[in-house]
Amino acid sequence: MSWPPQSINKSLPNAKSIFFTLPKPTPCLPDVFLTAISLLFFISSTKRNPSFVKFLPFVSSDRRRFLKIPSMSHSRPPFATPQALSDWLKPRLPSDSLASWGVKPGTKNVHNLWLELSEGETSLVDSSPPLRTVNVVTVRLMGKDDLVLVESRQQLSDGSFRDRFRPLSEKMKPNETVEEAVVRAVKEELGSVIDPGSVRIVPGSYIKKLEERNSASYPGLPARYVLHSVDAWVEGLPEEDFCTDEQEEYQDLNGTMELEKAVSVRKHFWKWVSSDSLRS
Repeated sequence: MSWPPQSINKSLPNAKSIFFTLPKPTPCLPDVFLTAISLLFFISSTKRNPSFVKFLPFVSSDRRRFLKIPSMSHSRPPFATPQALSDWLKPRLPSDSLASWGVKPGTKNVHNLWLELSEGETSLVDSSPPLRTVNVVTVRLMGKDDLVLVESRQQLSDGSFRDRFRPLSEKMKPNETVEEAVVRAVKEELGSVIDPGSVRIVPGSYIKKLEERNSASYPGLPARYVLHSVDAWVEGLPEEDFCTDEQEEYQDLNGTMELEKAVSVRKHFWKWVSSDSLRS
């Protein structure tokens, strides 16, 4: 497999804004005099009629609303235990959907979702049904003859399989950059066959988009995926179809046994496909 120039992508969203400071004009004496009179009128008017302030468009007691920053007050913090999460979900999800988690082949269970929330990989909005939001890095690993590596399916710890047919994808950690997430994803899913340090991001390939769909892992739970996609080269990948072992999908938090109860990925099955097949 040919190896591209050893360059790291500089097109990711790390650009700094540039501000220009304009010189302040020196007020002349009449301007100062008129400004002082205006201030005195404003102060005396507000004392006589406090409601006067409500008519000023630039006065706001709600900074978030004034700046149009979306409030996250409806997002749930991590739950103390998986049972607490299950109790919270029961009145908000169809009973048959929640009951299928970890039972229906290819699905995960409440312990998986609890671990995602505890590690900050997922957030839930308090609604019926709740909305799960996940930041995901997607890495299109490029091969020769315009081929792209895709994960055809996964084998889970319960022995079941689930079809994938998508490029290498991984949930992002809190405060993790796209570059850091790419290296970690390659290490966790391909580290058993290659050196994760050999990944090179293709300059100018970064794309960010939003997808909303029902989660295959958690039936009945709608999901919003913020996708951070890049193209990349990795040295040493097999040229034929192959499989890899998962490395540390979850961490056991505080020595609890929740890791053993979660459904984890054990094997990844990979194949090379034409880039056109991914666009269709």
